[in-house]
Formats: sequence, C-alpha cells, structure tokens
Amino acid sequence: MADIIVPELAESITEGTIAQWLKQPGDTVEKGEFIVELETDKVNVEVISEEAGVVQELLAAEGDTVQVGQVIARVGAGEGSAPAPKEEAPAKTEEKAPEQKTEPAKEAVKEEVKHEESGDRTIASPAARKLAREKGINLSEISPVDPMGRVRVQDVAAHGQKPAAAPSAPAAAPQAQTATKEDEGRTTREKMTRRRQTIASRLLEVKQNTAMLTTFNEIDMTNVMALRSRKKDQFFEQNDVRLGFMSFFTKAVVAALKKYPYVNSQIDGDYIVKNNFYDIGIAVSTEGGLVVPIVRDADRKNFAEIEANIGELAAKARDNKLTLGDMSGGSFTITNGGVFGSLMSTPILNGTQVGILGMHTIQKRPIAVGDNVEIRPMMYIALSYDHRVIDGKDSVGFLKTVKELLENPEDLLLNS
Repeated sequence: MADIIVPELAESITEGTIAQWLKQPGDTVEKGEFIVELETDKVNVEVISEEAGVVQELLAAEGDTVQVGQVIARVGAGEGSAPAPKEEAPAKTEEKAPEQKTEPAKEAVKEEVKHEESGDRTIASPAARKLAREKGINLSEISPVDPMGRVRVQDVAAHGQKPAAAPSAPAAAPQAQTATKEDEGRTTREKMTRRRQTIASRLLEVKQNTAMLTTFNEIDMTNVMALRSRKKDQFFEQNDVRLGFMSFFTKAVVAALKKYPYVNSQIDGDYIVKNNFYDIGIAVSTEGGLVVPIVRDADRKNFAEIEANIGELAAKARDNKLTLGDMSGGSFTITNGGVFGSLMSTPILNGTQVGILGMHTIQKRPIAVGDNVEIRPMMYIALSYDHRVIDGKDSVGFLKTVKELLENPEDLLLNS
C-alpha cells in the first residue's frame, strides 16, 4: 500500500485545495501517472503516484484544503473493486441486501462514456452519475457549485431538496420562510477559488499600501500597424512565430525604463532598489483569474524571441502549466485590456512593483494632423505608478517615451 502525499510545493506555500481527482477508487494507476490536481494561490500542481496499482481510497474530497505532507489517497494492489469514498456513498446504498455488490467504478466510467456518446455532454464524476441514475435525476437539470461546471455527488444529493421547517418556529418565522421561498433562485452563492481569494487580498493590499496614481496618453498606431502589415509574412517565414503588438510594446517599455530607472524599481523599507534587469510581466487572463508570467531579460531578446516567449507562457497559463519560476521576480508589468474591448482603465500595481502599463483597444478617431483632421487608429495607454517613488516628471516622461517610440517604430528597432 502506497500513500499519496501532498508534496512540497514552494517555500511560501504550505497548503492547497483539491481541484480535481484525476483517478477514482477502483481505477488503475501507473507509476508516475497523475492522480490529482492541486490548486494553490499561485499555480495548479498535478501530483503523481509513486507506485503502480489500484486506487483504494480517497481521503479528501474536491474542494477540501490540504496541507503539505498530508496523506490524501492510497494506492495498492487489487482488481478495481474498492468502494467509493465514504462521503460519496448515498445513504440508501447501506439499506441494500447484503448479497448485492457495489457496482465497480470502471462500470461507472463506461456509463459516463455511454452518456457522452449519446449526446449528454454534462461533466460529472462517475459516482455523481451513479447517484443520479438511482434517484432518477437528469444531470442536465442540476446546477453545479463547481465554477468549472463539474457535477459532483454533493450537487446530485442536494438537487430538489427542501430545507426542513423548524418544529417550533417563532412568530416571525413564517414571514422569513415566505421571503426565502420568494427569493429562491434570485442569487447564486459561489465559493471563491483559492487563487481568486489571493488575487483579491493582494490587490486590496496594494491599494492600501501604495500611493497609486495613473497618468494617460494616446498613441497614433498608424505607423506601427503599417510596419507590422508589411513585415508580418516575412517575419513568420523567418521565425515561425507571428509578429504581434506585444513585442513592440515590450521593447518600447524596456527603452523607457532605461531612460527612467525609478519606474523599474521597488521600495525596501527606507531604501529604493533600482533594478538593473528588465524582467517584464505580461498579464494573461485565464479561467481561474489573472496571472502574470515573466519575459526574462527582455532587453537581451529580439522581437521574435519575445513573441515566442509570450506565446509559450500564454499557452502554459491557459493549460494551468505555469510554474512559480514563470511568475516570480518581475520588475515591471504590461496588461492589455484592449483584447476585451476596454477603451480606458486604471490598472492596479502588481505586487512590489512601482509601475504598470495598461494597453487598450485600438479605435479609429478624428485626429488633428497638422492643420488637417484625419481618421487615425488610436490607442489610449495608462501608467499606474507609486507616487512614493515616482514623481509626475518621470511618469509623464516615461509614457511620452513609449508613445514616441511606437509612433516611430523604426527608432524602436534601432534602439533595440
């Protein structure tokens, strides 16, 4: 018998949440095969089985908080007939005749595949499907608590239940019960994921502990769009990666940081620590929340290397494959709300950094060009900064430098 133990995750992480069991009791597991996905406040981690065998029991349910070193499952020899976890067994199973055997988990998995092949695309655990069949409940009618839409045993058990009335309720109780009945379905309570809780607490901490201001400017994107249009095919043929706007903005930010080094710094007690490296965080939106992987040494990389690096990190973020090393130690952050259609916003600082650049959607607007009015593709940009370190002169100068380089991309290529 081998124990599945929550591994050491990182120096600052002591616990995690069971996000999803990849194996169920009775399933065969190979040595080195993933058995469970853990969610921490920074990344998701998949835990492997150190031994081959059959999953005997799960000692924690999805959604439970577990500590580093805690035993959460056991793997041993067997034929796959181990019973399901105690909390997932419906009460009336215990009332069955002794000679009736528990349906193997593998049969439940086959039934799940059968449901999917017949057009039922509801995501549910085998135990949840089994309980739904016994209760005569259609899985598509169940509203799962899981934000990812997975139906679990608890959802099936709770479906259609009505709260029992208190035997001796006070006079005001009937009104309260009536109000509850009338309000039923008007709201939905959803527990925040561990990552969302961490994002919330850190954003609030930044707001409370910094003197944050935001300054704005706008960029005429005509020239950079024209350059990208002329070079994108050749760029792709030579580098096997597409030329996007993020490499232009990253290069412009690095050049501006070199000109205004306090924007590339942080506060440490009574000291200002100016960073002599340029590790640029690129904010990426995922289903679990915003994450900020880092493009390391962006000043030493060309456009193709930056685009390839951003593409790789974005793919890892979407697949929950980012490691702590991918997201630690950035010196400045770029966030692009324009991909969602944002015209203007005030981004919040990331961790201990003192500056963050917000990009926004490109919108055609009438602009004065000399003595004429022309329609140009314009983008608002915003720099949020910590006023304890950065004064107005540096913040405005930084943003003006980014604007000038992007409006004259040939200069940007020379500076890079």
